[in-house]
Amino acid sequence: MLAPGFFVEQLRSHGIDFYAGVPDSLLKSFCAYLAENIDPSRNIITANEGGAVALAAGHYLASGRPGCVYMQNSGQGNAINPLASLTDADVYGIPLLLLIGWRGRPGVHDEPQHVKQGKVTLSLLETMGIPYAVLSADASVAENQISEACKALSAGQVYALVVEKNTFEAQPVHPNEIKAGPSLSREDAIRTVASALAPSDIVVSSTGMISRELFEYRESTGSGHGHDFLTVGSMGHASQIALGIALERPDRRVWCFDGDGAAIMHMGAMAIVGTKAGSNFVHVVFNNGAHDSVGGQPTVGLQIDLPAIARACGYRSVYSISSLEELQSVQCGLADSVGPVFIEIKVRKGNRPDLGRPTTTPQQNKEAFMEFLNIRK
Repeated sequence: MLAPGFFVEQLRSHGIDFYAGVPDSLLKSFCAYLAENIDPSRNIITANEGGAVALAAGHYLASGRPGCVYMQNSGQGNAINPLASLTDADVYGIPLLLLIGWRGRPGVHDEPQHVKQGKVTLSLLETMGIPYAVLSADASVAENQISEACKALSAGQVYALVVEKNTFEAQPVHPNEIKAGPSLSREDAIRTVASALAPSDIVVSSTGMISRELFEYRESTGSGHGHDFLTVGSMGHASQIALGIALERPDRRVWCFDGDGAAIMHMGAMAIVGTKAGSNFVHVVFNNGAHDSVGGQPTVGLQIDLPAIARACGYRSVYSISSLEELQSVQCGLADSVGPVFIEIKVRKGNRPDLGRPTTTPQQNKEAFMEFLNIRK
């Protein structure tokens, strides 16, 4: 496998020393190396992948040197707009290197939300006219691939290196990276909120650990999964799915179980919720300041004031809590709160090692959910 340090040093030898992107599990070792060895001002974990492309473009405009933008292939959609209308040779011709984790590669088992994206990863690059190579785990081959990529960058092009599973060798996490945080676990918070829901309440849960922990809670209680729409993909869009449901069903309370990374990824959605949602909408953000599902890389969730943002966006009742006692107190008074409601629950990073995954398919989840809403197709 390829050593992340070797890869970064090869980029440095070609003048690339600026990184921006959204972490991916296939790039976990690479991201860990950056966190340990690159100054934080030269490695920016962005809100979304389109923002990373724009940030790298700004870096190039000010320095004349291309940057490296890393992402999971699910982020290609976010990146297409600035890649087509900003960096492309038909517009400004701004070079940058894309490093793309190839989830759902055909022939490799993966979670259902990655299957379609895996099929179209390379064809999207081809449609965009972006030359690419599948990065080799062999150092000598990878060195030549990086040289070819940098030739394209010198010609003003964008170039992509696509990364398969197990391309990068493991990168140990430095003990100093593990810092104290909130004591409340996300799973306990999810169980506490879910256990107090009314029988008619609806939940839309965000991608990653939140949906997995909610599914496990329903399994443990035998209460079924029809109440919940598990947004296993489409990171950052759970609140708008929930809003669409809440507007159509004002007679039902709709809860969005969101993560800080997902909420920040498309934060403009909060402005739409705040100005369009009614009293039946409750937006819960489980904030641990980390991209927990792809390796625990940091977000800015605990560095910003999400409740103040929600209040400014028009949410009528806003809470920030960090203990079970506070959470239970808020839940007791929720019936008297005017919505839309925003609840930030500060939780610690991590999950139990034996946490399972949903055993139902996305189609089965959709059908059970619509049946719960008495929708007949």
